[in-house]
Amino acid sequence: MATSSLSSKALYREADLDAFPCKSTKDIPPIDEIVGQERAQSAVEFAMSIREKGYNIYAIGRNGLGKRTMILRYLKRHPFDLHELYDWCYVANFEDIRVPKVLKLPRGVGQSLRGDIEKLMTKLLKAIPLAFDNEMYFSRADRLKNQLANKQNSALEHLTKEAKEKSISLSITTQGDYQFVALNGEEPYTEEAFEQLDKKTQANFEKTIDNLEVSLRHIIRDLTEWEEQYSDKIQKLNSDVTLDVLGHFIKELKAKYKKHPEVKQHLAELQADIVENVDIFLEDSNEQGEIATASLDKNLPRRYKVNVLVSQPKDDLPIIVEESPNYHSLFGHVETATFKGTVFTDFSLIRPGALHKANGGVLLMDAVKVLEQPYVWDGLKRALRSRELSLTALEKQVTMTGAVSLDPEPIPLDVKIILFGDYRTYQLLQHYDPEFAELFRVTADFEDEMKRDTDSELHYTRFISSIVHDNKLLHCDKKAIARIIEHSSRRAGDQNKISLHSANIANLLREANYIARSARANIIRATHVEKALLNQLSRVSRLQESVMETFVNGTTLIHTHGEAVGQVNALSVLSTSDHMFGAPNRITATTSYGTGEVIDIERNVDLGGSIHSKGVMILTAYLSSVFGKTAKIPLTTNITFEQSYGGVDGDSASMAEFCAVVSAFSKQANRQDIAITGSMNQFGEAQPIGGVNEKIEGFFDVCKIKGRSATQGVIIPKSNVQNLMLRFDIVEAVEKGEFHIWAIGHVSEAIKLFTGKDAGIASDEGSYPIDTIYGIAQAKLNSLRK
Repeated sequence: MATSSLSSKALYREADLDAFPCKSTKDIPPIDEIVGQERAQSAVEFAMSIREKGYNIYAIGRNGLGKRTMILRYLKRHPFDLHELYDWCYVANFEDIRVPKVLKLPRGVGQSLRGDIEKLMTKLLKAIPLAFDNEMYFSRADRLKNQLANKQNSALEHLTKEAKEKSISLSITTQGDYQFVALNGEEPYTEEAFEQLDKKTQANFEKTIDNLEVSLRHIIRDLTEWEEQYSDKIQKLNSDVTLDVLGHFIKELKAKYKKHPEVKQHLAELQADIVENVDIFLEDSNEQGEIATASLDKNLPRRYKVNVLVSQPKDDLPIIVEESPNYHSLFGHVETATFKGTVFTDFSLIRPGALHKANGGVLLMDAVKVLEQPYVWDGLKRALRSRELSLTALEKQVTMTGAVSLDPEPIPLDVKIILFGDYRTYQLLQHYDPEFAELFRVTADFEDEMKRDTDSELHYTRFISSIVHDNKLLHCDKKAIARIIEHSSRRAGDQNKISLHSANIANLLREANYIARSARANIIRATHVEKALLNQLSRVSRLQESVMETFVNGTTLIHTHGEAVGQVNALSVLSTSDHMFGAPNRITATTSYGTGEVIDIERNVDLGGSIHSKGVMILTAYLSSVFGKTAKIPLTTNITFEQSYGGVDGDSASMAEFCAVVSAFSKQANRQDIAITGSMNQFGEAQPIGGVNEKIEGFFDVCKIKGRSATQGVIIPKSNVQNLMLRFDIVEAVEKGEFHIWAIGHVSEAIKLFTGKDAGIASDEGSYPIDTIYGIAQAKLNSLRK
């Protein structure tokens, strides 16, 4: 029975949207889940619902699936069980300035505290100098100073009087030292006059001076003690004055933040430090004071600032996408500043990283980018293990001396990490990093395609609506939606599936939107989508046009009419990085007397790949089972792809090669207006191949170049019928009977189509009817065996 060609309805599956109640995407609600990715969505839901350590996500899938976009959309549209979000602030540790303290505050409190502290400092910068620059303070300070002076003068006057009674004078040298000198009446002795005194008198003076010096030393100790007491009293006076100014303001702040113990403790420490370091507010000319107030924004004391590292603006799940995950951008860093040639740093120069900003939420990153940057992967694992963020971890690791300018307190870390990567990266991490499986326990495996039915088409329509709404594009009418679904099915290479490569669909919609707006349309129609597809094809089809030109000018030899012995038109696929197209190849087979060997010329010259060689071996095995059951085949056969100068791989030409060999054996001509694609097994059964649409379209285009006829067509495996999503012009030609596509299940059907004669069925003795192709070939082989 002759194999009938396929009807036009089998060549293209249209999207049936008649049952949809909506006229355009304007009336279609955007999807709030991950389209066609139930497995991945379930994994994300599971990981997000567990707060324990290690339940981070590795999202696997090819580039272009829209993994990140879909997960972001899902996270933003689905509320999760959130715990309380916090602001994280660094403040000065007044006991050890090298170890800044962390304040963990409820959301919004950090910014409020920073503003209040800045207002406090602004007020103190005005109020404290005024408190120290008034008559009350001066009189109290003068009184203390006078009390000290009176006590000092009284003690020295008493000693001076005592010395004078003993003819000794107490004076002060130019160096400021006290000195006792013997008196000759009212005048001091000169050295010469003193030497002329008798020894006893000299000895009495020296003894008296020694005794007076002992008394002087006691007085000097008292003077020092009185000065210390004076200094303490001045310090207390200054503290009292400062507290008088500061107490009122601090009291108000303590009352405002009474529900936050950490803030109250910090305010108490801040108050004590201001009292102790009030000079910062008074001595503007002091160098350290200048550095203390050096700031890029306001002239406020740096040590009293509040560095709000992270402030959560709203009560939503923090979702951060880190495009460039280097160490500083991920873990934060400490900046340095220069003031009048002095380089310094402090807690106010601590800057947050993506992990700080995502704390309490989700951080999304590309796995390859994380692995490319030095120290990042180790740092990320360390942070996830310890569940805290330490700003000095890298410096301690890479600095041989261990010297670190600041050692801030670590911040507790509670974050979900979602890494995006391909299968290869995932396998390498699983194999080489034993910690990976412990820290990324959840795998979200993204599908490339989904089943196509009425429900999934509606689901996909909502996905299209999401892209339109998210990108603020013109809405698509029903026919435009149908055309996009059909194009997606074509990309999946299956009538019954839809491609989930959302990046391609998003790009198509953007381009269709541009075309529609250029045409001043208020909606995207199917014609705009079709124009966008043609534009995309035009940009990437340079190689295809160059190949087709070789058929136009006759550089590539091929016949699409007539018949030829040992010659078959096979179909192959050529591809670039962003385009795939089909083109026919001529396969020829020649025979000579030999031992039954089939010589693959491509393999012998190292142009044939291993899969192609496997296909040739399979057809050789089937050839032997057909013609060599009773005796060896007395022919050696050479097969080759004519005018093929690059590598050949794949087994999709094995049926074509078999048909060429059988034609050579039987000397029966094959039709040249038919091309064939498909592999075969050792029983001659047709097996499916890839790129069937491109292959058919390639032969159709060459037929248009060489001249069309109503008998032309292509033979494909029956199992490839479900993959057909052909161009409209080919569907139309088949519908008019001007082109044919035959689907076969066995290579013998192809022989019947090529030659017009049955292949033949062997009898129990292994002979074939003489009026069949196998019978004719067998007779010729038998004549050679004699």
